[in-house]
Amino acid sequence: MATDVTRSRLLDATEHLLATTGYEHLRVRAVCTEAGVNPAAVHYHFGSRESLVMALLEDRLEPIWAAPLDRLAGSPATVREIVEAILAPFVGMRQDPRTAALMRLLGRFVLTNPDLPWTATWFKTQAWVALLTDAVDIDEATARRRWRFAFSILMTELAAGDPPSAATLSALGDFLTAGLAAPERTS
Repeated sequence: MATDVTRSRLLDATEHLLATTGYEHLRVRAVCTEAGVNPAAVHYHFGSRESLVMALLEDRLEPIWAAPLDRLAGSPATVREIVEAILAPFVGMRQDPRTAALMRLLGRFVLTNPDLPWTATWFKTQAWVALLTDAVDIDEATARRRWRFAFSILMTELAAGDPPSAATLSALGDFLTAGLAAPERTS
């Protein structure tokens, strides 16, 4: 139980410090001081600053989009349904200053290193690949590549700048649907 409390305090402290100092200036010692825990607690619970921030992102963001995506994983879905299940939570996150800041950080992580060792289901590529290969007749390698492109576009368009207009969201949904659903090229 104390371990869960310490972990939670570290995540809360990290979120607070990220909001005030940004990722570049986030220091493990400052997180531990803010959380009121032993200076070695971050390394014990998470291993590194990067893993701590990844855990924060998973903890705060996955619950927002897990429910709609879990519903899709239980039955065949169209590519458009998958895209809409992604877009709606992302748009909601953009409207909340707290989650918008976390989205910007997520965008930075995804765009600079798409192969991070995430632990939450909907942060892992395999869950997305399974949804897409169930909806479209493509192999896993193609599905993985398409998701990498799709998430790069999502992060570029939704994680930075002003919230997108309704027209931009509609066009983004159409573009992602077309790209993810395209028939596989044979030549």
